[in-house]
Formats: sequence, C-alpha cells, structure tokens
Amino acid sequence: MKALAGRRIVCCVGSGGVGKTTTSAALALQAAMDGKRALVLTIDPARRLANSLGLRELGNEETRIAPSHFAEARLAPRGEMWAMMLDLKRTWDELVQRQARSPQQAEAILGNKLYQTLSTAMAGSLEYMAMEKVYEVYTSGRFDLIVLDTPPTSNALDFLHAADRILDVLDNNAMRIVLGPMLKAGKLGFRLLAAPSSLVLRTLARFTGSDFLRDLAAFMMAFEGMYEGFKERASRVKALLTSEQAGFVLVTSPNPLTTQETLFFHRALEQDGIRTAAVVVNRVQRDPRRHGGPDNVPALREALQLAQIKDQEGLAERLCETLTEQAVLADQDRREIERLRETLRGVPLFTVPRLRKDVHDLAGLWQIDVCLAGGE
Repeated sequence: MKALAGRRIVCCVGSGGVGKTTTSAALALQAAMDGKRALVLTIDPARRLANSLGLRELGNEETRIAPSHFAEARLAPRGEMWAMMLDLKRTWDELVQRQARSPQQAEAILGNKLYQTLSTAMAGSLEYMAMEKVYEVYTSGRFDLIVLDTPPTSNALDFLHAADRILDVLDNNAMRIVLGPMLKAGKLGFRLLAAPSSLVLRTLARFTGSDFLRDLAAFMMAFEGMYEGFKERASRVKALLTSEQAGFVLVTSPNPLTTQETLFFHRALEQDGIRTAAVVVNRVQRDPRRHGGPDNVPALREALQLAQIKDQEGLAERLCETLTEQAVLADQDRREIERLRETLRGVPLFTVPRLRKDVHDLAGLWQIDVCLAGGE
C-alpha cells in the first residue's frame, strides 16, 4: 500500500466485525513479501489473528511465521513475518520492572493486591499496555514494520488517551492528600486508621474496609518516585504516534452505521493532531452485472441448458431474483463508499470485496493484499 510507504508503525482502528484483524495481518504479510521484517500485534482476546495466520495460538513473545506456511500458500516472501498477542498482565509487570528504582521496589509493587487487580481491570489498561509494547518493540529496532490491531472503535478513542488516564490514577493528588499521613509514616501509618482525629480515613474505611485502605496506601507508597518515569515514557509514546513514523488506517465496511463511526474516529484523530493515512472498506458486495453474465430469466435458462443443469422448480427465476438482490446491495455499497470518499477527500481509500469464505490462512490474506494493491 503506497499510502503507508516509509511508516514503521501502522495502527489499524475501527469498529468490531469489519475485518480489522485480517487487514492488520494482510498489511504485515505484504511488508514481508516486499522484503521487510514485519510484526503484527493484536490485543484481541478472541484470537482471530492466530486463526487468520493458520496458527493454533499466539503469546506475548514474537512468533515467526514458518516458511512451510508460506509454501502451503504458494508464497515466497523476501522478508519475514512475525506475530504476537499482547499478554496484559505480563506487559504491565515488565514495565514495572524496567521503571522501578530497585528490585525491592519492583517486588513490592508486583506483590501488591491492588496492583494485581488494577493492572488487568483498570480502564485504559489494555490500550496503554498495547502502546507500551509497540514502543518497546519499536525502540529495539528488531522490525522494519509493526502493525497494531487495536480494540473496536468504542475503545479506540480510549486508546489515544489511555496513557493520561493511567497516569492520573498513579499520581492522584486528591488521594495523596487523604492518605498523606499513612504515606509519610510508612507502615506505622496504618495505625492512624484507629486514631480519633482521622475522621476522613475512618469514614473511608467504613465504606471500603480498612484492608482496602492498607492496600491502597501500600500501592501508592510502592510507586513513589516512579511517576516521572511513567510520564516521560508516555510522552515519548504520544510523540511517536503523532510523528511521520506512524500511520493510522481506518478499517470499516460499507454499512452506514460503521462508516459513521469511521468519520467520527477520523475527526477524533484530527483533534489529536493525527492524520488518517488510509481507509480500507471491507466486505463490499460484488456487482454481478460487472462481468456481463446472464441477468434475466431467458438468458439464465439458456445458461443452465448449456451447463447441462435442469431448470427445475423455477431455478432460473430464483437465480434471477438473487442476482437482482445482489445488484441492489452492490449499488447501496457503492453509494456509501462514494459518500465516504467525498467526505474524506484527500485520504486514500481502498476497497476489498466480500470474499467467498472466511480468511483463515496466508492464502486468504494474500487475496486481501491483491485488492489493496489494486486500490488508490
């Protein structure tokens, strides 16, 4: 795809069920065919990426697609294709270990009950760790291209601001004021819960339980001194996203609801200073009239006769009705695509027709690449 030339990071975003995961894998496959060392990374727990690559499973380590898989698809890449699926908890743990000032501090955080919950359940945690993993792989220099398969659009907006939200939790001034006595007194501060003057803490303990406050105080004490490191790293990630090294591809379908979401996300990207690199419209209905085949009952009867197929139970009439319905759907898709193209004037737009079967191997992914190569 020429629109992504020179990019080292590609983020595929869009609503659920539009073929975003397979598009991500197809882009990585094309890069590998062109001689690049490409990695596709998914945070989709449904494991669709592994299925589309013909693999049983993926983990938090990069897995190279074996040459035998390419041979089965009759493909001969000049580069390499790798894939992985984000392990949220493990990525959090690795970040903490890198940012901690000492092994003791890292151990205190990793062993904290509240951290063990927040690291997997905190809003924006998945998106934040996805960008952390992308940044880690990018700075390692091991790959020429990294393709990220992001969550559906409803979460993809969080994806852009996840770092800010996580840092707000880790460096909460209001919580520091409330827990200040505990934080300053260390372990002895837990005794302040019983102090008559500690009205705020005793009130909080009544609703949350003293055990929760102890875990919270220990959590914040353990993170003491690490906030600036997190902020600096988050700033570098945001700078990378908005640089010329990164490109955002909006993946959609010709359904009016999904195209509306695509336009909404396009505007959200612009507000964050990010230009949409390309739009991919998947599952476009094929127009049966384009190839000049029989499209009326007499012509269909003649075609059936030539194919030595009996015209039983009104087969020709039913075929004609089906072709008419497909033509109507094709017209609807074409109008929606033109509306999208007009609204996003200047943004390269590519279409991928509805394939005859689901993509579950490299051969299927290559069909998508052929369509993308024939676009703008």
